[in-house]
Amino acid sequence: MKKIILLLMGIVLVSGYAFAADLEYFQVQKPKEGMTADEIMQIKYFNKYSLFAHDYESIGDVVFIEKDGSKRNRRFLRERIILGRGSDDVSYKDLVMFTEPTSVKGLATLTWNYMNPKRDQDVWLWLPSLRKIRKVSAGQADDSFMGGDFTVEEITSRRFQDETYKLIGEENFKGYTSFFDGKVYHKDEPCYVIECRPVRSPWYYSKRVTYVSKNFGGNMLDEIYDPNGKLYRTLFRGWIIMDVNGKPYPAQKRVEGNDLRTGHKTVIIFDEIKFDQGLKEDVFSEKTLMRQRW
Repeated sequence: MKKIILLLMGIVLVSGYAFAADLEYFQVQKPKEGMTADEIMQIKYFNKYSLFAHDYESIGDVVFIEKDGSKRNRRFLRERIILGRGSDDVSYKDLVMFTEPTSVKGLATLTWNYMNPKRDQDVWLWLPSLRKIRKVSAGQADDSFMGGDFTVEEITSRRFQDETYKLIGEENFKGYTSFFDGKVYHKDEPCYVIECRPVRSPWYYSKRVTYVSKNFGGNMLDEIYDPNGKLYRTLFRGWIIMDVNGKPYPAQKRVEGNDLRTGHKTVIIFDEIKFDQGLKEDVFSEKTLMRQRW
């Protein structure tokens, strides 16, 4: 059950914590020339958490690929509403539910995230087989996400304040060749190269080098180094720009993790992405979980 909980939480790529930057909600944020590494990374987190939109909806798949090429698949539906700087300190609310396979169908989580970076997120788990809701918390930040190639921290809980940042260069991204579909993504995208070091020490990684687009402020590739300074994992995020009522919304279309030691790979694909559909806040409640409409 712990693995299933981590999987649901991991799907919510923007779950976790809001950050304490003074960026305006519901406005598209982009890097500008002359910004510091800290300012660029604040925009990166803003876009990762989709705080420029009023709501979000997608259908997607998580695929685990073993070294021998065998695959396991989970399909999900996700909805999110962004509230901004409301009186209840709620930044946004996420609802994620499995739709396939039958063994996990109906299992769902509701997550509330807060403006205060010191306040933990609230997470409720709906167990359809037991007809019960349980209050849950994330596992250890360095735990593997569902046996895959992301950690819980990378997917759900890493905050802007958890690292220090140094701008180490600017270049055109060389492109990333997907292990899932063989396509090359973001080739020649102008980017900032930023070294990120964890505040916590010792920790499961010594640093990561991330490539952040100058055009839309999303990070495309993380090169992750172990405590001995050796590159051991990569994490790629593929982005698209969607025209939503004349506004260029950056959206994560895929996430691919590759463990260079084991050969194990994980991919999350987001399909049918929609923004600003007029979702109602009352959908994001415990009562909604109990309706089991999926």
